[in-house]
Amino acid sequence: MIAIGADHAGFEYKEKIKELLKSMGLEFQDFGTHSKESTDYPDYAHSVAAAVSSGKAEYGILICGTGIGMSIVANKHNGVRACNVESTEGARLAREHNNANVLALGARLTSWEKAKEIIRTFFSTKFDGGRHQRRIEKIHTLTKL
Repeated sequence: MIAIGADHAGFEYKEKIKELLKSMGLEFQDFGTHSKESTDYPDYAHSVAAAVSSGKAEYGILICGTGIGMSIVANKHNGVRACNVESTEGARLAREHNNANVLALGARLTSWEKAKEIIRTFFSTKFDGGRHQRRIEKIHTLTKL
């Protein structure tokens, strides 16, 4: 299951992403926002990241104006590896090398056509494991200190 959330700047993309996920046969839960009314991005980033951290969701997608604030908040949660990417290459490498489990997008920086490509790449790319697993373990070890 994919947890999805956005602030007001990402609301329109969130609605489009839900349709894209349906067309890809992927299940999701919408954590809000549910309008273009101004809101605070940390509220939605925390909700989505908590779902991923707890195992209620396998992946998350967060959308705000830039994706930056959302990814900062999400990465505060144990076990979350949020990536803020603007290219398909970034999405591919985030999955292959970092086993990213939350994708953050910037609706003001990324065209809808590019966002669709990024999402498709993110969900079609597998983690490489191997030496990358050792590195990921070091990430989460340090966050527990």
